[in-house]
Amino acid sequence: MRIDKFLKVSRILKRRAVAASACDGGKVGVNGREVKPSYRVKVGDVVTVAFAGGEVKFAVKSINEKVKAGEADTLYEML
Repeated sequence: MRIDKFLKVSRILKRRAVAASACDGGKVGVNGREVKPSYRVKVGDVVTVAFAGGEVKFAVKSINEKVKAGEADTLYEML
């Protein structure tokens, strides 16, 4: 799954367009490297997302195309 879609499905970011622009702006990294929106995320990847107030770091636990809002946190583990 693409990183921009994963960020939207997991509800880390609200919209896919916002996730894509964050990737283009250098605010999203996977395993210590900046990535483009088309990067294919894998189970076990460590993702960092920079926000104005700090950053969020999490590990990808599973990949699922459709997840209900209450189950979105099962896709990742905060570090």
